[in-house]
Amino acid sequence: MHLEDDNKDINPINSPEEPTPVSPQKVPSPLEESAPLTKEPPNSALSEWSRNRLDTSKVEMASKLVKDELKKVIIGQEELMDLLLISLFSSGHVILEGVPGIAKTLTAKLMAQTLDVDFSRIQFTPDLMPTDVVGTTVYNMKSADFTFTAGPVFSNVILIDEINRAPAKTQSALFEVMEEYQVTVDGTTYPMGFPFFVIATQNPIEQEGTYKLPEAQLDRFLFKINIQYPSLEEEKSILKRFKNDFKMTSKADVKPVFTAEEIKECQEIIEQVLIKDELLDYIAAIIHNTRNNGDLFLGASPRASLAIMKASKAFAAMSGRDYVTPDDIQYVAYPVLNHRIILTPEREMEGVETQDVINDIVKKIEVPR
Repeated sequence: MHLEDDNKDINPINSPEEPTPVSPQKVPSPLEESAPLTKEPPNSALSEWSRNRLDTSKVEMASKLVKDELKKVIIGQEELMDLLLISLFSSGHVILEGVPGIAKTLTAKLMAQTLDVDFSRIQFTPDLMPTDVVGTTVYNMKSADFTFTAGPVFSNVILIDEINRAPAKTQSALFEVMEEYQVTVDGTTYPMGFPFFVIATQNPIEQEGTYKLPEAQLDRFLFKINIQYPSLEEEKSILKRFKNDFKMTSKADVKPVFTAEEIKECQEIIEQVLIKDELLDYIAAIIHNTRNNGDLFLGASPRASLAIMKASKAFAAMSGRDYVTPDDIQYVAYPVLNHRIILTPEREMEGVETQDVINDIVKKIEVPR
């Protein structure tokens, strides 16, 4: 989110009906004036753990600004926008899966466009080599020495288009960088800049010339987001919006509104969001059930439980709360788990979907009160 140089501080203010004197040290910015307010009702009976002690308005407003920019081109897909932001705030990566033509790549590119950071795109193909991704050492004849030439993965937001078109050899080049935010080439380690956010796309329908992603690779994605067709009303809106704009010139209207420093500030706020021990037990129970479920051949790892915890805290902050609720956990459970679990062959033959199994698990576990 871009602010004027003299208006960098972001602090919530009261509504016009209830003005509050402004501290002489800080001048309120236009962002502050438009920030949504959360009012506590008179004689509040809210429990002690559910009162905001942490100012999450910066996260809430950042989410709104980014989504407003995306909506200049994208119609619908509210959940997709939310999950992309949650992943960014959680220092995670996402894989977008859906049929061709439903704006997977477009949304990823526009998401990067709303951020004032570097962006690179890698088109995965069957003949792509690991060095084409991470870089390689090249002999410099002038200096008579080898120098490292960085690959396209050295950026802030990386779009990997059709990730399942590259073989396992190329996929392995992403293992270290996605988990450890560094690349090791010829014994030398090169750290990545901040932020480092991978958005990958894949088509679940086309099988020719594609490779199944290794489980270790899939597990490194915070979310797998299954994108659906737009509704009838959304389809009509798409046609009306672009009936006189065949080249989608409106994409140029999407401006960067969020800097790397502001992303870091939002992440620091999210880390302080309260999550009670009862909710941590709830997350652990959900993950443990996936490992002892008769419908599943492979359950989720501790990385999945950490992912649910981080994502639920981010979603709570985006919703204007400094505490996590069971609803936050249930909201992120499916995108966190759907690519980490494997159904038994019997359930696959019966046509059971992973979403049905995840929903059953969530319903079985007693919700903390």
